[in-house]
Amino acid sequence: MNYRHLTEEEILVLENNSCWSEDWTNVQVAEDFRPNYFHRVMFYGEIRLGNFEKSVEVSKGFVKHSGINNATLRNVSVGDNCLIENIGNYINNYTICDDCYISNICTMETTEGATYGEGNLISVLNEVGDGNLILFRDLNSQFASFMIKHAGNKHLYDAIHRLINEQVERNRPERGTIYNNVKIVNTKEITNTIIYEGCEISGASRLSDCSIMSSTNNSVYIGTGVICENSIISDGCSIINSVKMQNCFVGEACQISNGFTAETSVFFANSYMSNGEACAAFCGPFSASHHKSSLLIGGMFSFYNAGSATNFSNHAYKMGPMHYGILERGTKTASGAYLLMPATIGTFSVLFGKLMYHPDTRDLPFSYLIAYGDTMYLSPGRNLTTVGLYRDIRKWPKRDMRPREGRKSIVNFDWLSPFSVGEILRGKEILEKLREASGDNVIEYNYHSYAIKSSSLRKGIKYYDIALRIYMGAVLKRHALEVPKTSIGLGKWNDLGGLLLPESEEERLMQDIENGTIETIEGVLERFDEINRNYAEYRWAWTYKVICDYYGLDTITEADAERVREDYIAARRTWIGEIRKDAEKEFTLGDVEEEVLDNFISQLDREVDFENQKLYM
Repeated sequence: MNYRHLTEEEILVLENNSCWSEDWTNVQVAEDFRPNYFHRVMFYGEIRLGNFEKSVEVSKGFVKHSGINNATLRNVSVGDNCLIENIGNYINNYTICDDCYISNICTMETTEGATYGEGNLISVLNEVGDGNLILFRDLNSQFASFMIKHAGNKHLYDAIHRLINEQVERNRPERGTIYNNVKIVNTKEITNTIIYEGCEISGASRLSDCSIMSSTNNSVYIGTGVICENSIISDGCSIINSVKMQNCFVGEACQISNGFTAETSVFFANSYMSNGEACAAFCGPFSASHHKSSLLIGGMFSFYNAGSATNFSNHAYKMGPMHYGILERGTKTASGAYLLMPATIGTFSVLFGKLMYHPDTRDLPFSYLIAYGDTMYLSPGRNLTTVGLYRDIRKWPKRDMRPREGRKSIVNFDWLSPFSVGEILRGKEILEKLREASGDNVIEYNYHSYAIKSSSLRKGIKYYDIALRIYMGAVLKRHALEVPKTSIGLGKWNDLGGLLLPESEEERLMQDIENGTIETIEGVLERFDEINRNYAEYRWAWTYKVICDYYGLDTITEADAERVREDYIAARRTWIGEIRKDAEKEFTLGDVEEEVLDNFISQLDREVDFENQKLYM
């Protein structure tokens, strides 16, 4: 925009409207500037003012003409058609873009050394440990998981640190900026904070050294009583009702509310936090906490619902509103057992993986751990055939509130994948070796410090085999029957914050960062995207070998494929049958109404429709 000095006539109008400047020559304005809409304004330092021609809607059906009233400005640039009024203290060192509404605030200021929340080093998983995660605006769950996982690799850490610092320095503005169409009302203090397009802030107490990454199509709302310091808030987020947050990163479409307190923690993609608190927590996609007594501290979570105290209630939810999942520690079940916790399914992902209650159980995924007196009983694979898991498989993709375009964090919703099925294969092998070592004529098997009933062991092998056959058949339906074109994917698979990838690709990324092949943060993020785009091919390479090993084949012929398909249909129908039993068992306990059961059974009956279609998994 081209600016000019004020005319003598314009200065006279401003002064007649009780405006004052320590030096009118330092106030420059747009070519079509009109001074009529300025009242009781004090100007200090360098001032730039745009055109003020339109009206601003301050509340539904209530419009005011743009302008500036009752304010003190120092070193401020104001774009076109803004309404700024009732500034209790001052606005200092700020750029305000077009069509903004700023009213009834105390102070807005940029001070020396502002970081806007970027480059902030925090310690996740260990609240008193050395910093292992650097916050910056383009952080996603993959990059965060990658940094934390490899924090002990000094050479890699130094390379990542350099890339991030270079990007932060390139993007860091000279002073705080309020971008287009931002609304800030009834807010006490905004210091060293960048606020992007479309954001609304109403009644916040303090925003200091923050970046609010709102966008026109995916805006951010920050509400009453919020205190947010040294943090980054991504697009689509809602932070309301006296939340207190320090040294945090909040990813896309997260909701944090009702007095939740967070320190040195990260939250990604559709997480929901209310009432409780988090410290040094890694909350991956779809993490949730609702209760005042919930403290997420020093752990990794994803697809996870933190219940009250030890009530890990996520995938154990059933059909009816009265059945709230797993009982709290110390609560007896009807059979007299103490039900401690369900299997969490994933390295840090409840949907995708393993028991995390004790490291001895990590090789038996989708399992339950139950205590009778002093004896801990393990039920391998039990969660594979529950109503809760069936419900979760279908609900999570529908709950992604992010716009399809421009999603930062990658979330792979395959519940059966090379990552989880790799664990299933290891679990099945462990159970078969236990049976081989102790024979079939025993009441219980011992696995580390746990007991496995013989009936549970047999069922565990059966459940794992069902899941394996479902997986092989479903992948075969998704891919042309051909020899894999790549060997990538044949080994172990990992989960990086929702990205399922071959371990070899993770190692290649590490090497390319260390040796300088990847020279920018954009390069790292593009590599994650590339790996995700190639997921189907990598999965096919892994699955082709699994099918060959399972059926004793060298190559897969059309006849072999038909056999896999038949086994898939049989296994899937058995799986649906087991889930039906679980639903009917719940009904007999009186937890749900008959209509709810009937609707659920009707849904199961329609599962046969998927057998001849491409499937979600």
